[in-house]
Amino acid sequence: MESAFKEDILKGKVALLTGGGSGIGFEISKQFGKHGASVAIMGRRKQVLDSAVSTLRSFSIPAVGFEGDVRKQEDARRVVESTVKHFGKLDILVNAAAGNFLVASEDLSTNGFRTVMDIDSVGTFTMCHEALEYLKQGGPGRGSSSGGTILNISATLHYTAAWYQIHVSAAKAAVDAITRNLALEWGTDYDIRVNGIAPGPIGDTAGMSKLAPEEINSKAKDHMPLYKLGEKWDIAMAAVYLVSDAGKYINGTTVPVDGGLWLSRPRHLPKEAVKQLSRAVESRSRDAPVGLPTSKL
Repeated sequence: MESAFKEDILKGKVALLTGGGSGIGFEISKQFGKHGASVAIMGRRKQVLDSAVSTLRSFSIPAVGFEGDVRKQEDARRVVESTVKHFGKLDILVNAAAGNFLVASEDLSTNGFRTVMDIDSVGTFTMCHEALEYLKQGGPGRGSSSGGTILNISATLHYTAAWYQIHVSAAKAAVDAITRNLALEWGTDYDIRVNGIAPGPIGDTAGMSKLAPEEINSKAKDHMPLYKLGEKWDIAMAAVYLVSDAGKYINGTTVPVDGGLWLSRPRHLPKEAVKQLSRAVESRSRDAPVGLPTSKL
């Protein structure tokens, strides 16, 4: 699909994306680049990084890749500094690195729980903390210039509860809290906007293949309001909007991009039967004798 945004809406911006070499993160990287940004991606696998950078450059996107683990502060600092050294500045940070797998709570080890928390929530905070020095340079706070932008990729799992996802639900709840608190503090002090995106089920991603294999995917679609999976493009377009001037007054918000799935639940009654049942219930209600209150006086 063609973008609804101007090709130069991110012209002159420099973006650093963790998890930007594959899946949703890579699509965001590509769309940022197609809309004028220079792109640095961070990941743990050199082969994935090299392939992603090669693809981005094939679209004439200024791109570079840096190996690093968001769980390690020294890696976070090195990659942020390398990005600034390579491109001269940093305007946008996207935290898309994440860990996930299906597991019943009683079968989840403490180490497994901690690993996802470390990648998703601690890693998000660490990257934000290391990037602050550069993101705030353009925004002294309540001045004429504005600071940078942070975008955290979250989820909707913790809005209610999710089967076999206690570790990710806890981690993403923490990510949302980080988003709101940094939006308050850094928005006030440095004009840095901090927002999030909560993707729903997105087709052709590692997350879907791991969390919703074909054995259960067909059943899940029965309860989707839009009865279809989202596309990585949908998340990337939301990201372009939020980090561009089009979203300049949006701060501290995590936007669900899931077709309304988090609101959905199985029907208790077929739609065709609602009118008939409603009439029957109303009829019984009218015909029922009205009980008169009795007094003990």
